[in-house]
Parts: sequence; C-alpha cells; structure tokens
Amino acid sequence: MRGSNDTQRAEPIDTAILGAGPAGLTAAYTLAARGRTGVVFEADSIVGGISQTVEFKGYRFDLGGHRFFTKLKAVERLWEETLGSEFLTRPRLSRIYYDGKYFSYPLKAREVRTRLGLIESARCVLSYLASRARPQRQADTFEEWVTARFGRRLYDAFFRSYTEKVWGIPGSEIRSEWAAQRIKNFSLPKALFSALGLRRGHVTTLIEQFRYPRLGPGQMWETLARQVEDAGVPVRLEHRCVALKSRGKRIESVTVRAQGGEQEHYVERVLSTLPLTDLVECMRPAAPPEVIEAASKLRYRALCLVALVTTEETPFPDNWIYLHDPGTRAGRVQNFGAWSDAMVQPGMTCLGVEYFCFEGDDVWQLGNREAVELAREELARIGLIDPAQVVDGTKVHVPKAYPMYDRNYEEAVGVIRNWVAGFENLETCGRNGLHRYNNQDHSMWTAILAMQNLLEGADHDVWSVNTEDEYLEEGEVVDAIGLSDAPRELGGALLDPIRRMQAADA
Repeated sequence: MRGSNDTQRAEPIDTAILGAGPAGLTAAYTLAARGRTGVVFEADSIVGGISQTVEFKGYRFDLGGHRFFTKLKAVERLWEETLGSEFLTRPRLSRIYYDGKYFSYPLKAREVRTRLGLIESARCVLSYLASRARPQRQADTFEEWVTARFGRRLYDAFFRSYTEKVWGIPGSEIRSEWAAQRIKNFSLPKALFSALGLRRGHVTTLIEQFRYPRLGPGQMWETLARQVEDAGVPVRLEHRCVALKSRGKRIESVTVRAQGGEQEHYVERVLSTLPLTDLVECMRPAAPPEVIEAASKLRYRALCLVALVTTEETPFPDNWIYLHDPGTRAGRVQNFGAWSDAMVQPGMTCLGVEYFCFEGDDVWQLGNREAVELAREELARIGLIDPAQVVDGTKVHVPKAYPMYDRNYEEAVGVIRNWVAGFENLETCGRNGLHRYNNQDHSMWTAILAMQNLLEGADHDVWSVNTEDEYLEEGEVVDAIGLSDAPRELGGALLDPIRRMQAADA
C-alpha cells in the first residue's frame, strides 16, 4: 500500500527511536528491558553517533577521545555488563601545550615554577586576588564567569585560546551556562594555587584512570546494538527520518528514507535524539513560526578529525594533549596507542588531530591530502612528531558535533522545549536532542528518564540533567532531579530482563 508522494505504508511501530548513538541505544535497551517493542532508525551506516569508532587500514580511532567515566551507577553497571573483560581500565596522562611549553594536566608544582615562572605565577595570583576583591555580579558570558572566579590573567593563559578555538567565537559571546556546566570546580586554578603554596588542604584532581573498550568506544555501542536486536528491538541503519506527522497533541507517524525509498510507520510514541533543528524541520504539518525561527537560531560546531599513521610507536606518552596555542589550528591531539594497544598496529601508532570548525569553512573544505599535511606540519612544528615518519592518514568530517551556547541558544531552546512538551507521546534526549553539551553517561541517563516518561507516565525533567548543581567530573553527585535511588533501581530493571530473555532462548 502506498501513501502520498509514493511513500510506502509500512508496519506500525509501538515505539520509534530516532538515532543510534549512546542515548538512542540506551533508550532501546530500556525499552527491551521492560519487554516492550520498537525500532531504532539511524541515518548513518554505523552506530555510536559521535562516539563511534572509525576503522582505517587496520587502525581504529575515535572521533575525539571518549573516556568512560561516570558516577551514575546504573550507567556504569550497564557498561560493565555489556563488555565484560573487553572493558579496560586505563591510566590517564594528559598535558597542555602553552607558550611553547608542555604542562602536565593537572598542573604539578615544579612545572609551574620552572615553566610558567615565579613572576608570571605571582601575576596570576594577584590577578585572581583582585578578581575576588571586586563586588561579584552576575556573569552572563563565559569570559565574565571565568574571569570573576580565576582572574583575567589565568583566563588569558589557560582558557581564552583553547575555548575560542573550540567554539569559533569570542568568550564574550559564549554563555556562562557552558562554563558552569563544564568547568565548575575546575582543577587547573586549584592546582596552580596549591603549587604556589597559596592553598592548603586536599586538592581534588582529575581522575587518574578511566575505563575504555579494548577496540574503542564503537565496540560498546556495536555490542549494545546487538543485544538490543537480540531482545527484539531492530536497529535499522541508513534509515533517515524525513517526516513526523502530528495530529493535535500526538505524533501519528514517522517517515524514514532508506535505499528502497520512503516508508511511513504509524507509531504509538517517539523518542528523538535528533538535533532540535532537524526535529523541527521534520514536522508535518510545519511547526509554528516562532518554533521554526527559534530552530534557525541554534548553531553547532563541527569537527574535522585528521588521523595520522606514524612509524613512531610512542611519539609521546599522553592519551591526549590540549593545544593552547593560537598559532596552531588544531585544538587537541589523541594518541590512540596510549588508549589501547588493540587500536593500532605493532610498532606503529595512530594520532587523532582535532580541528574544530564550522561546516563549509576552510578547514571543513580541505581535501584529504591537504588536511593530512596540515596536521603533520603542525604537530612537527611544536615538537610532537617526526614528520618523516608519518606514512598515511585520512580525514573524517563530523557535522553538528557540539551544540553551541551562544547568546541566542537559551531563549531558542526554551521555545522549542515548550513546543515539544505539547506532544503527549514525544520525548527528546541526548546531546543534540536537548542541545546540551553532555558527556555520553549523561546522554544515556537522559534516555533512561525519557523512556520512563514515555512508557510509564513518569514526569522526570530530562532537561535538568547535568545542570550547574549536578554531577561534574569532580565533586559529589547532587541529584538535581529528585531521583537519588534511581540508579540502583534502574540497574536491575535494565539488565535482568534481557538476561532472562537470552536464557530462555538458549
């Protein structure tokens, strides 16, 4: 049977999940754990979203580096149950390249004194003290937020260059919400003041080890996708959502485009991890004008990952290095051999050089050969590699990698959020589904809560996950959504039913 415009009517679906990244697959797992049915639609040919692993001539690399670290016990247990012994514990080593020197991150006292210098260190402290002496007013921008807490000199030294490289706009145009979310209790100033003897007592540093799949993050999501399919929730790759038809307060159908054409599925409920801009664009009939206008104001930062294959087995020991150098276009470089030996070939390694950009700009448009040469030259110039030993490389484009926190985003997200709330059978979650720069554990947690809302009529505020007062990499978990017992309860609810179904089929 065919509908309008040669769209084929396909089987109805109980729950349609749009996107097979960490959030979408976790939603599917939650669905299957409750014995419910559904389908996952993914536009790409591989699962994992931005957390996928790319294979290139026997090498494997992340789109960026994806550590597995969380204080959400349900998420941690799900990771461990999914991969078992394939889930490694890895030591963390990272540095900052600043002012022609390499600093351990977190900072070490001797390095601060010898590399930053006592005079510059003292200036940073004086700048910090001056900022704390001024009357504190509300900080609206990233620059104001950091300067008020750490001083202008520390902002200029350790925040400005890298942050503006990541986002492509001045710190005065980035909203303070991003700073509050990502760098509250930031260890760099703590370590600096401790190193200079100006802060006593315990200084919490960044974690010294992390978990990581032996074959990269994609191994986690590929394994989870297989488990989801074994439990009766198919994951259909290269199926792009092109339309969501609504009537009143309900989404009635989802139309997906695949190689064989377009198929329309009637649905009972929809969980979307699509970028909010794409979600609004898919609506039929069209969303209200104010929602369309709000979506047009949302911006995204893209990523170009240049992988370099080198015959140097260990060009540097770090897992990754932050490049706080205005003269270097790259923002960060990953050493995948230091993440897992299985990612590289014996006696060689693969480096991931990250270029933050906008779709269509000069870095985005660079050809493969030119991008590899740019990365090779930049890393050689700052002393990280021997350029003569780079033997191969490739470039990967990652659109909509990072939702931007510019001056328009908060109001625009508010408009779209209110509009989404008007549908009784639609939930959004994940990084792009909430336009929130979450790590993968929080993206997974939002999926669990959103699926509970859809299936059980719960009223979890998914948009509050990872707000200013909630979990960050340092500090305690503060339950901003009133679910202090949920991780323990959900751990069993997520894991036990699928194990029972698998045992019954054995």
